[in-house]
Amino acid sequence: MLEAGRDRAARERPAAAEPLRFVALGDSLTEGVGDRVGEGWRGWAAVLADALAPEGRDAEFTNLAYSGALTTELTIRQLPQALALRPRLAAVVVGGNDTLRTGFDIRRATLELDATMGELSGHGARLLTACLPDPGSLLRLPAPLARPLARRMRAVNTVVHALTERHRAIHLHITELPWLAERRLLSVDRLHPSAEGHHLIALRFHDLLTEAGGSRRTRLLRCWPGGGQLHCGPARLQHRPRARAGSVG
Repeated sequence: MLEAGRDRAARERPAAAEPLRFVALGDSLTEGVGDRVGEGWRGWAAVLADALAPEGRDAEFTNLAYSGALTTELTIRQLPQALALRPRLAAVVVGGNDTLRTGFDIRRATLELDATMGELSGHGARLLTACLPDPGSLLRLPAPLARPLARRMRAVNTVVHALTERHRAIHLHITELPWLAERRLLSVDRLHPSAEGHHLIALRFHDLLTEAGGSRRTRLLRCWPGGGQLHCGPARLQHRPRARAGSVG
């Protein structure tokens, strides 16, 4: 019995030379809106992929996310493409656009997310999930408009937390990052992260993967400004809030 268990574990263990295949599913947040590079977007998932690549090789990263995507569209449009790529790591970060629709249906969103995450994890992918900040607070909407959005976002995040447990995903509380306290983390539209905000998300996911034992061969991130952009490369990065006026350190 013991030998049989060892044989099965050896079969299930990825080969040393197998590339890291990372696929990102989601909406404009994961597409990278707010982190412009050239004529396109980069975003937290691409930065994380670079950091997770084994030394001397690139990660096989595919970003399937696009602006405006709803939870239902992940199942219909993005999931089949993701499964065909046989990812070892898959990010599923979505839900913000659902809260903005008049036909918001948390039950259907739950079923669609559960199906997407179940298919990916069932095919051997380790999942990354995140709960999202309330768009009304980011946009500083008047209370009559902000309250319904906040209720919907809490509902989506509650579902994401439950499905994270169900599918044993690695979860980042994006909602707890200091978006309002540190304005530079948001882009000019106040709804998406800036380049620095995207890099902070990548860093936090990197930390979680390291703690979970899923990044033994990773290259840690160091970020620095230059040419009007924030760049990242191999090294250790610690995010520290900028000192406010009148403070020291």
